[in-house]
Amino acid sequence: DARVRGWFLLDSYLPTFFLTGAYLLCIWLGNKFMKDRPPFSLRAHLIVYNLGITLLSLYMLVELILATWEGGYNLQCQNLHSAGEADIRVAKVLWWYYFSKVIEFMDTIFFVLRKKSSQITFLHVYHHATMFNIWWCVLNWIPCGQSFFGPTLNSFIHVLMYSYYGLSVIPSMRKYLWWKKYLTQAQLLQFLLTIVHTLSAAVKPCGFPFGCLMFQSSYMATLVILFINFYIKTYRKAPSRTATKETPVTTEIKNGFHKDYFAAANGFLNDKKAQ
Repeated sequence: DARVRGWFLLDSYLPTFFLTGAYLLCIWLGNKFMKDRPPFSLRAHLIVYNLGITLLSLYMLVELILATWEGGYNLQCQNLHSAGEADIRVAKVLWWYYFSKVIEFMDTIFFVLRKKSSQITFLHVYHHATMFNIWWCVLNWIPCGQSFFGPTLNSFIHVLMYSYYGLSVIPSMRKYLWWKKYLTQAQLLQFLLTIVHTLSAAVKPCGFPFGCLMFQSSYMATLVILFINFYIKTYRKAPSRTATKETPVTTEIKNGFHKDYFAAANGFLNDKKAQ
């Protein structure tokens, strides 16, 4: 898209590719480096990090709502060129959304430094690595229009999620954080709503590229499948009688969450030893 030519990191795929490679390499080398070392606490770093992501997500949420309202965006289907300056405004916010995905690589780096290797699961790494690369493509070819919906929902979820994580680092605040289970449900709901919104433009098209709609809905379906898998393990799978006798429930479910949930987010809530 000519409107994003010259924007930072977009003119060539190589920076995105190498940053993703560096992310994966840091996981591998970091685990080796930390193998015989004690975990870091990083409480202050986590507070600052989560506050920063919360504020960035809040900015993107508000700006996307204002920009799409200004441009008269059609919720059912919105093309790439009819809103004029509002499309540019949306594209600028979505660039920040793309850039936020490389910042969120730090979720995993904190896992490594705190020796939370059990939470560096396929779901966690798959989601972080693919989102950064997919959004490079989105910004280059479909940087506005129908692309606004998923980031709007996700920014809202991230405001709740990262603020929760930031508050949970403070021991005195944990007793007030009763809404953790609902974050899990909200994440799954955002995936489903994004699929519905994406397919609505395929059923009643407005000129938005059909292939992009199919790719996005397919990718979101993979997240739904993976997310449902750990949701079932978290809330639906009853422990066997033997497992109940031998292992306390808190081994697998801590403060209402299965350990896989934090592998999909940034999972530092219950590491009391590290704190």
